[in-house]
Amino acid sequence: MEQFRHTDVTGQRANPPNVFNQDKADHVAREAIYQSSDPEPEGVLVAEPERQKDQDVRLRPRRMTEIVGQSDVIERLQIAIDAARKRGEPLGHILFDGPPGLGKTTFATVIPEEMGTTVQMANGAALRAPKDLIPYLTNLEQGSVLFIDEIHRLPKSVEEYLYTAMEDFRIDIVLGEGVSARTLNLDLRPFTLIGATTRAGMLSGPLRDRFQIREHLGWYTLAELCEIVQRNALKLQVEVASDPATEIARRSRSTPRLANNRLLWVRDYAQSRASGNISLEVATAALQMIGIDTLGLDKQDRRYLDTLTRIFAGGPAGLEAIAHTMNVSSDTLEDEVEPFLLRSELILRTSRGRMATDKAYRHLGLNSGK
Repeated sequence: MEQFRHTDVTGQRANPPNVFNQDKADHVAREAIYQSSDPEPEGVLVAEPERQKDQDVRLRPRRMTEIVGQSDVIERLQIAIDAARKRGEPLGHILFDGPPGLGKTTFATVIPEEMGTTVQMANGAALRAPKDLIPYLTNLEQGSVLFIDEIHRLPKSVEEYLYTAMEDFRIDIVLGEGVSARTLNLDLRPFTLIGATTRAGMLSGPLRDRFQIREHLGWYTLAELCEIVQRNALKLQVEVASDPATEIARRSRSTPRLANNRLLWVRDYAQSRASGNISLEVATAALQMIGIDTLGLDKQDRRYLDTLTRIFAGGPAGLEAIAHTMNVSSDTLEDEVEPFLLRSELILRTSRGRMATDKAYRHLGLNSGK
């Protein structure tokens, strides 16, 4: 049970009323938080994070030894976990950053299994006020894990509320207003906070510095993705030989999540059109049907390159001009389309605008004319 200390506004300790037992104090603390925040807009649910799909849960590794790739990250985490277990202490707070689909949530679910503890999962966008965070913090067990996905989306008020929770394992609750206000100090059980973000630069310095362990997840190699495809095929009870597994991996943009999505589609295609037999030809035909080419580009990616090379003669062209020509939001192009094209060296982003590279022309089967 959490411990409470009452102090008045001058900072001096005051004796709690005798009529309050521990349970009533806990009730008062939570009610104070609930009432101090604005009520939720009608029709808006700030509920538990969305439950992972059954397929995703089936394919997700459950132990550190089942994870493929990120070997340097795994080695460092295993050292930290082993040391924490020998000391009998909670693991230090951990921040994972990197592009979507590389395994941040997987690590967050595997680490509690390795530590032999439980995990609570939240999303930064859903924690809009301190009252939304209170139930997670007060329900944590000794040494358990709180995982906050998209932690960069936490509002400033919630972020600052985390500071004392992370450092001192306590939170301060203000009861009342003005000169009659008093502070209720709620001690928390020591826990581990794991944060995941795709935009580490959007985290404030004070929050970022409170994570003892920071790990950046990198892209996966073709061999690693091929192994992931074959392992997950066994979980799905389908047989995938080396050649079709390599073809699926090659078109997955170095991202395990996309490799799993491609595998699920190829399985469906094979069961519908090829009696469940996944050969190289079947895998290629399945991926071509949904417009995924040999580099992993989809229809929107190729349409972007076609617009840049054909209409704008390879550039330079401004993002807004390309977006208007394609009748697509510029945010969609900048956040979803361009990152992979830039990483694949198919376009350049210059001060004058976007430009297509010779590699882009070759991929489209065009002459650059330069």
